[in-house]
Amino acid sequence: MKKIVYLFIFFVSNLSFSQLILEEINLPKIINETSGLEYHDDHLITFNDSGNDPVLFYLNLKGEIVKTRNIQNIKNNDWEDIAMDDEYLYVADMGNNYDTRKNLSIIKIPKNQNSDSFEVINFSYPEQKSFNYRKLSMFDAEGLISIDDYLLIFTKNRAKKTTDIYKLPKTSGTYNAIKIGSLDTESIITGADFDKNNNLLALTSTISFNEYYLLIIENFSIEKYDYNIKMHEIPVGKTQVEGIKIIDSSTYWLSSEHENKGNPKLYKIKI
Repeated sequence: MKKIVYLFIFFVSNLSFSQLILEEINLPKIINETSGLEYHDDHLITFNDSGNDPVLFYLNLKGEIVKTRNIQNIKNNDWEDIAMDDEYLYVADMGNNYDTRKNLSIIKIPKNQNSDSFEVINFSYPEQKSFNYRKLSMFDAEGLISIDDYLLIFTKNRAKKTTDIYKLPKTSGTYNAIKIGSLDTESIITGADFDKNNNLLALTSTISFNEYYLLIIENFSIEKYDYNIKMHEIPVGKTQVEGIKIIDSSTYWLSSEHENKGNPKLYKIKI
């Protein structure tokens, strides 16, 4: 019998307003729907979500595109986040705005930019029994991290303003994702990153899509049972923050989609 460990996690409302934008960079409009952010070989990696081309954009720290990597023979249904380990990038094709999708997957791509190969990790949520249209979705997800031998998914639960955490292996195949716990975030998760050196989890979130927050959880692991979540307002106004990359415990890269016909943005923020 497989042992399933459930996390019973409590939210401590500790809202901070003292954040500082160190840099605000206009990104090229070709990545208007930037969603997800990773850092490899001195470049930030991002992509567009929801029906755009299956292309990874490699950016320098000025926000300029230095390389595009077209992933052949795969579809971008709704790419939402990206994670990384020593060998691979993991792109989460798991946007599920109305709980209707049955083709959720993680695309496993070699970090070597000269490689055209990829593998697919298909998954479903065993708790989801209905795929009828639901405006207040419970099985949408925009947060993915790599931790040890697993991928963790953080759902975007509009109905409860919580996030459920699901675990997947990193090998290709078709799986039922295993629910290992929940976070009472009091907001809707839009992105995730994990720093394994400091066991630091960072999540971006929103309540009403008019303001965004950075949630910090220290000493995160898949075996711990309670956390203190520190909540920081991101002082960027009305936008759509969907990408995050940890620089260090107090500094973060964030990316946001274009708003009101403006440019998408790259932010460097200090808390």
